[in-house]
Amino acid sequence: MNMYDMPDEILVEADGPLRIITLNRPEELNAVNDNLHVGLAKVWEALNEDASARAAVITGAGRAFSAGGDFNYLDELRNDEALRQKTIKHGRDLVIGMIRCRIPVIAAVNGPAVGLGCSLAALSDVVYIAENAFFADPHVSIGLVAADGGPLVWGSQISLLQAKEFALTGVRIKAQRAVDLGLANHVVADPVSEAIACAKKIIELPQQAVEATKRLMNIQLEKSVLASLDYANLAEYVSFGTADFNRIVDGLITKN
Repeated sequence: MNMYDMPDEILVEADGPLRIITLNRPEELNAVNDNLHVGLAKVWEALNEDASARAAVITGAGRAFSAGGDFNYLDELRNDEALRQKTIKHGRDLVIGMIRCRIPVIAAVNGPAVGLGCSLAALSDVVYIAENAFFADPHVSIGLVAADGGPLVWGSQISLLQAKEFALTGVRIKAQRAVDLGLANHVVADPVSEAIACAKKIIELPQQAVEATKRLMNIQLEKSVLASLDYANLAEYVSFGTADFNRIVDGLITKN
């Protein structure tokens, strides 16, 4: 049974005090559409209010973690003002929601993590990544500002020079490189089982100590993210209306 009245595109299941969150559009490589974006904006507060939840694992169904924005969703965004405004708000809710999430979130990056997939990993607390997986944030290359993408967080985690190169070029960051840089913790053959094992170990630890320690470490991250989030949201909103974005989406729609 899917918990928290989530849309079908995001599954939340209970395993005792563990919550397993699965991005659930496997045929589309878990590319983000409106329903998935809505679910990701709301799930963190639902976890906060679920008193029996002690840790969460987030992963993707099938062979990808998330392939970024669905092309049809991008097409809808440029033509629908109300959807643009909703998406900007939900992008903000997702980022702040993850940062403030009461319980530890362990990411199992089972395949490519692109665009928003980068952010979900970057905003998690421990990251296990499959050997053949990679990170990439192509927001800029399709004409968008990454208001809820990796660049918002990467500058707090790795060298700003490295973060800028990844943000501006959209280059792929392979699994071992990601660990070497500090964008992931462990390269493993089976990230889901490793993430679940990690979460279950954390669940055995004293709850108040775990949750307060996560919070104190995320306070600094929250300050740095909030410093640029309003500007990032506004800038992304503007980029939805640019000629470059429209031209690039036309090309993506034609190819598909």
